[in-house]
Amino acid sequence: MSMRIKKGDQVTVNTGKDKGKEGEVIMILGDKAVVKGVNMSKKHQKQDQKNEGGIINKEMPITLSNLMLLDKKTKKGTRVGYSFLKDNKKVRINVKTGEQLDG
Repeated sequence: MSMRIKKGDQVTVNTGKDKGKEGEVIMILGDKAVVKGVNMSKKHQKQDQKNEGGIINKEMPITLSNLMLLDKKTKKGTRVGYSFLKDNKKVRINVKTGEQLDG
């Protein structure tokens, strides 16, 4: 499976309870991603030497199929494709406009 979304990307949620929210990908866990400020859950934290106890808000993983890469110009979700440069380097491209996203 190729990774269309990477750590550090700005994404938008296209389905579910957080539909329309935007955030940065913190980490990728297989076919799920943790996005800052999206899919928040309350966790009961027991006090220890490092952390204070109580109820904390925590980001939970969200399935990659529910996320779309955010286009910087249009501020909308975009589909991601792949293209090869002349030196055989594989780069991600915006499917609609054909613009190169990285590399």
